[in-house]
Amino acid sequence: MEMEAAYMSSNGGGGIEGGVNGGDKQVVVVANKRTMRFSDLVLRFLALALTLAAAVLLGVNKETKVVPIELVPTLPPLNIGVTAKWHYLSAFVYFVVANAIACAYAAISLVLTMTNRAGKKGLGMIITIFDLVMVALLFSSAGASFAVGLIGFRGNSHLQWKKVCNVFDKFCDQTAAAIGISLVGSILFFLMVLLATLNLHKKRQ
Repeated sequence: MEMEAAYMSSNGGGGIEGGVNGGDKQVVVVANKRTMRFSDLVLRFLALALTLAAAVLLGVNKETKVVPIELVPTLPPLNIGVTAKWHYLSAFVYFVVANAIACAYAAISLVLTMTNRAGKKGLGMIITIFDLVMVALLFSSAGASFAVGLIGFRGNSHLQWKKVCNVFDKFCDQTAAAIGISLVGSILFFLMVLLATLNLHKKRQ
């Protein structure tokens, strides 16, 4: 009896312990998947909100100021109303369109991610590729808008381009806020790509 008990403890006990450890590992894996899935959903929702806010903020941006214009040095200047609008500059048009596309994609990918509970690899890879495209799209549009905004803020003495932000201060401030919000949104898309890469690396391990 003692030998039988010793045999059971040396074999059966090890099997039970291995089963418990295996169960713990499975619980940890499931918990990690749920955490990554939740993080991805939160990032997508925030990216949707930020890109929408950036597109709307610049899309409704408009300011009218009365500017004195001197036609002839001997005559007094004429006060003319001048309006600054976002669609006067192609870089700002590109910015609004890019953020609108990113916002629409974020909404679609959010729905697809929520419905993809089985974790299909093909769909996940396609979403990751489009996430990377959104990163490039948003960074390029923000960079172009920032370059134009910088010229409006400082001017360019070599090309005789005068600064306009000293006149249209509200327009420039709202544009700067939209660019900053869009940059945060592009960073969120970049974090989604990193999260997907980390998840793929863990699956291979």
